[in-house]
Amino acid sequence: MAKRLLLGYDIGSSFVKASLVDADTGALIRSASSPSQEMKIDSPQPGWAEQHPNLWWANAVAATKKLFAKSRSSAPGISAIGISYQMHGLVLIDKHQNILRPSIIWCDSRAVAIGNKAFSDLGTDHCLRHFLNSPGNFTASKLKWVKDNEPKIYARISKIMLPGDFIAMKLTGEPCTTISGLSEGVFWDFHRRRIADEILQYYGFDSDLIPEIVPTFGIQGKLTDKGAAELGLNAGIPVSYRAGDQPNNAYSLNVLNPGEVAATAGTSGVIYGVTSENLFDIASRVNAFAHVNYSEEHPNKGVLLCINGTGIQYSWINHHLLDSRYTYEQMNRMASDVEIGSQGLSCFPFGNGAERSLENRQVQGHFSGINFNIHNKGHLIRAAQEGIAFSFRYGLEIMKQMGMEFSLVRAGDSNLFKSTVFQEAIVNSCNVDLEIYDTDGAQGAARGAGVGAAVFTSHKEALKGVKAKTSLHPHGATVKKYASAYERWKANLSNMLGSFNSSHQ
Repeated sequence: MAKRLLLGYDIGSSFVKASLVDADTGALIRSASSPSQEMKIDSPQPGWAEQHPNLWWANAVAATKKLFAKSRSSAPGISAIGISYQMHGLVLIDKHQNILRPSIIWCDSRAVAIGNKAFSDLGTDHCLRHFLNSPGNFTASKLKWVKDNEPKIYARISKIMLPGDFIAMKLTGEPCTTISGLSEGVFWDFHRRRIADEILQYYGFDSDLIPEIVPTFGIQGKLTDKGAAELGLNAGIPVSYRAGDQPNNAYSLNVLNPGEVAATAGTSGVIYGVTSENLFDIASRVNAFAHVNYSEEHPNKGVLLCINGTGIQYSWINHHLLDSRYTYEQMNRMASDVEIGSQGLSCFPFGNGAERSLENRQVQGHFSGINFNIHNKGHLIRAAQEGIAFSFRYGLEIMKQMGMEFSLVRAGDSNLFKSTVFQEAIVNSCNVDLEIYDTDGAQGAARGAGVGAAVFTSHKEALKGVKAKTSLHPHGATVKKYASAYERWKANLSNMLGSFNSSHQ
């Protein structure tokens, strides 16, 4: 009997990954990624961040060909395709499905003022009650920037899409989106449970710009002859799951129910907690979006804390301060030789655009407290990892103020979570248990596709191959050491924010 295989794509801003999962055993067969080094993020002006959507597609094709390079016999057995993608990006197409401009991606800050004005004009109470967020720097505000600053391009738009919608269109030939996707662009009204007409009217958008809405789990289209030829697959495979990278990361970790929490630390770092309540932060420092299993009966949302500068900061240190002389594993070992608190050295990982947890301020990245007589490479590396962990705790305090409670965080065995120093810093500075799973976003997309195509009868069956490989717990004495280092870090951040406010008045 032939194997039933599931193909998942994870469309990141650094890499595109493809994973092949055995639907019968739940096991990962193999994965491949492209390119070999991080994709470039273009910044035509300070605070801008763009990538061309065709770059994502080209790397999806390359990753697929790598995946089947040694075993073409597997390709005919694919039962379904799923997509995970970088959230909040804006993709614009004309009526011929041509790309009109590079995508304005998640860490681009150009629309902050536009979103803040909308928050004020529409009313903070109204926005938070209906959208659970300020329009802020999200996709709707980015589209308004295009409307105001590139009117000739805006006039040619047929449909707007998110990065995952674009990849799905390349696979199926049809533009469409999901409720979860609309919510991450602040195009969804959680109170009325429909498209946010007030946002469209306020920004002057025609509702025809919104593509057809399809279910997160379900047949969203089928692989066309053209798409199949480029990928080297058979035409007709259903595309049956699509979700932003953070909802999908949570799904891949079996985080589906209120009170469950997922974390990731790739290019950006995220804590993502599920709730059935319409929770919001009055300053919109953390944000709520429709979870993958959001429905009328179970209106589950993911409350998302995002720190823009996690993996990108670590990569910057590697490439620019250390001249790429060390592997990340070697860097982690150097950090482990330094004591908790990095002997007074603090790092603030805020150099990748406006930070939502800091009320969209762009305070930039900083090291503080450098002592030339005692600090070395190891101190810089450890301080960087601790600074990211402290940023997570800073955001968790906001989430707890909103009424969220949790004691267990789940994460995949990837990126910074491969570092024992980072694991220890998260567990003890945030005072939570941590479970590490051998899974990733591409595997989650593959398993989600199995549910959407009815290969699996339930999420439980889809996630049967997902097992915790490591469990960590806070240790009393260590918690105290991290608490002391965090209070110092937080006091420095408070001073930094005070100086930022003074200089921008």
